[in-house]
Amino acid sequence: MDQGPHRLDELANRAAKWLALSAAAPARHTAAVVADRFDRLTWRDTYEQSAALRDLAGELGERHEHIADLLTDAFLAAYRAGPRLREPAEMDPSRMVNHRIVGALLDSPRFAELHRETVGDPYAAAMAVLAQATALRRMLDESRPARDRDERAERARQSAEDAASAVAEALRRAAAEADADGTVPGPAADAVQAVQQAAESSEAAARRAALDAGQAHAVALPGIRAAARSAVAKSAAAAREEAALMRAWGVGFGELERMPFDERARLAERLRTGRLAQWAELIGRFRQMAEGERARKVENATGELIGVTLGDDLSRVIPSELANLGLPELRAVFAARYAAGELMLYDSQGEQATGRGAVIACVDTSHSMYEAGPGGITREAWAKACALALLDQARQAGRDFVGILFSAADKLQVFRFPADRPAPLARTLDFAETFLGGGTSYQRPLSAAGELLEEEFNDAARTRGDIVMLTDDDCGVTEEWMRGWNDAKRRLGFRVFGVGIGAPRVAEAGSVLEALCDNLRSIEDFTDVHAAADLFRVI
Repeated sequence: MDQGPHRLDELANRAAKWLALSAAAPARHTAAVVADRFDRLTWRDTYEQSAALRDLAGELGERHEHIADLLTDAFLAAYRAGPRLREPAEMDPSRMVNHRIVGALLDSPRFAELHRETVGDPYAAAMAVLAQATALRRMLDESRPARDRDERAERARQSAEDAASAVAEALRRAAAEADADGTVPGPAADAVQAVQQAAESSEAAARRAALDAGQAHAVALPGIRAAARSAVAKSAAAAREEAALMRAWGVGFGELERMPFDERARLAERLRTGRLAQWAELIGRFRQMAEGERARKVENATGELIGVTLGDDLSRVIPSELANLGLPELRAVFAARYAAGELMLYDSQGEQATGRGAVIACVDTSHSMYEAGPGGITREAWAKACALALLDQARQAGRDFVGILFSAADKLQVFRFPADRPAPLARTLDFAETFLGGGTSYQRPLSAAGELLEEEFNDAARTRGDIVMLTDDDCGVTEEWMRGWNDAKRRLGFRVFGVGIGAPRVAEAGSVLEALCDNLRSIEDFTDVHAAADLFRVI
């Protein structure tokens, strides 16, 4: 150390680096994902509504630090339209592990797939975080050595900043003791040089600690990336499956957006578990089939041409009749024949006109419906998937829908869905999940369906209802009941469609169901969309 006085300007030049370091350091961020306050409010609201997120934060927080910041970043990465990661130099060193983890999530090959399902949807983004829970634990464990070294590096950095501040303070004191010509007394100058040497040592220690932390992150990074790939793949699959479930059950995004968090979570859990999850794909197929036929359906479609007949339907007039309109002297003849219903028309047979009364699905829920049908899927699933597609069909056509679940004569449950009221999803799920068990009776459900159509006729003067009977059993009826049934059909003009489920004899010629129905098919027909489509075209 130099002895004797020094000039103040010389001391200041030597300490310039430390003076710069002692200046106000730039703010360091604890959040890895750039977001505005509205995004963070969305996260806080979601966190407060989700007990599962709070439980995850509590569990991870028992072993690791800064978990609240990590979960916030993971959520915002999934939620924001264009998630952007801060530069590492902007981060508080204590959050560098969080930065690495979220960066690995964003860099995962399937993140774009996940993001399509979660962007702008707080619930879906929260579910993505929860699906990543196992991988987050693994990444945090992999990163523990790096986090320890980050903390050491932060302490060393802080010591270096304190040492730089000590240089600035010593220089200030030296300036206070300097003569008018800028000469600093020896002791004051020695003090400046002493703290400057201490600052050099602290800076070197901080560099070594930072290098050590960087090496620890490099060691942990492959494990973090592998866990991140697994986490994103798992959460993407979960998000995609849940979205498919909601679509299969006809739950639109707008309805989901309005649904409270807990209610949506309960709904998703209900759809994921039990029999409903196994039916989702089948239900979706039926819904798509019905939707496609609605797009093609034409009221009173002409069907196959089989000849010429007489009538007044101008849409089927043959060309030679229309030619009469081009001759002034024959127009009066055309008008007279039109008024008398004697125009020559193309005759056809084919699809019937669609109905106007209620659509009633009678679904057999006897014990045998638990057995496997086509594709190993239960007969119950086939029947209810068809019934739910008919519910959609009725809603689109502005018609009432009634689901009648039946088994033995003493077991019947009716679910009504009036056209002029919303169809609550919970009610639809109750209809889908209810199973009565027992034997099979045709008379009880069909009589109930006839009474409902009679009631509709008396209340609204509507006829032309449609009854669809879905069953796997051939069940006898009495002659007296059959006479009353046929009288009701003639009076109310309803049609009866039958679908045999997994038991060929039910749909065979001469079966009881054939005698009851105007149109009978087997459920195997529905494995071919084109073979079954006409059911949805005429109902």
